[in-house]
This record gives sequence, structure tokens and C-alpha cells, in this order.
Amino acid sequence: MAPTTSSGTTSTSSAITLHINGEKYTLPVDHRTTLLDALRERLDLTGTKKGCDQGQCGACTVLLDGRRAVSCLQLAVAAEGREITTIEGVADGDRLHPVQQAFLDLDGYQCGYCTPGQICSALAVIEEHAAGWPSAVTADIRPEAGVSQLTPEEIRERMSGNLCRCGAYVSIVEAVARAARERVPDAYVADARSADTRSSDTRSSDTRSSETKEAAV
Repeated sequence: MAPTTSSGTTSTSSAITLHINGEKYTLPVDHRTTLLDALRERLDLTGTKKGCDQGQCGACTVLLDGRRAVSCLQLAVAAEGREITTIEGVADGDRLHPVQQAFLDLDGYQCGYCTPGQICSALAVIEEHAAGWPSAVTADIRPEAGVSQLTPEEIRERMSGNLCRCGAYVSIVEAVARAARERVPDAYVADARSADTRSSDTRSSDTRSSETKEAAV
């Protein structure tokens, strides 16, 4: 039920407490305020980016109780009482999270605008996969099949809700794969760089073979 004022009319604002990156923030908000706007405009947590503002691009992705959510479609009042993690809360002090380090080392960004959302999504993707959650490209979804390989195709599918206008997708896939291997070093986590290299080598080999045949004619 919506809160009412002393005159009996329905109030359109409330004081809420948000749990963000291990800290509590109490603030009055209009009930229509999105979590994204509360983070950026009210709490100065500007790491979370506003892209399309329609839930299409993933730039505003944060974690709610460990699961990813596009904050432009999440009302701030609906996030009260939940554990919110933004890009500002990913690192351990001055020590970068393995996902952040992988993005840095492997150039998983260009302009960097989508990177906070990409990193938050990658954190959730790695945990979802480790927990055995299938994706649309998982070949065998039977529980007894166990955890599938985290192939480049799996990573692309699971990260498909995050768009990069610079087109840094190849490096993003490699970064997620590396971070996943650090999280779960078992053999089922595939090497995206090796897979892409093998694919490239195969294409090059096919091209050379075709050129050789043409030269022979």
C-alpha cells in the first residue's frame, strides 16, 4: 500500500535505505525514481552508466543479491533491502577483481563507457555457469550432464545483453574466459584465445589452400 500524508492523500515519495557495496544509504526518493538515477544523481555513484535508458544495452548493469539487473528498469524503492553491487564495489580496496584485471590486461574495452556494465555482467555470468545454469547454446541441459564447457560461444550468448559500440567483443570474451579459469580452474573452462586462434588458423589454412589451387590452375 502506498504511504499517505497527514491529510490522507497518497504520497508519491518515500525515505528508503539502500544497501550498496557494503554501505547503507538513506534518502528520500520519488516512487518513480529508477535505481540508476538514484545511484548516479542522488548518491554520486556514477560508475554505473546510462546508455539507452530502455533496458536494451546493458550499460547500467548492477548486481542485486548477486544476480545481474539493468538498473534503468529497476525502481529504487523496489531495491530496498537487497544487496546492491555497483562497479565501485567490485575491487578489494586498491586490488582489482580478477575480472577487472582481465579486462585491463586483454584490452576488453575501448572507450570504456560500457565496461562497468560488462564487468558486472561477467561477474554474474561466471557464477551462473559455475552453478550449472544452462544457456540457450548449452548442448546438454540434463542435470546429470554436469557443468558444460564455458566455450567462447557460451560466453558470447551469456554476455549478449551487454552491447559494446566500439566492438571490443573478441577481447571481452577472452577476458571473461581468463577470469572464469581463475574462479574455477577445472578443465571445462575453455581457452577463448586458443579457440579463436585455432579458428583463425583454420580459416588462414583454408585460404592458403584455395590460393594454392588457384595458382596451380
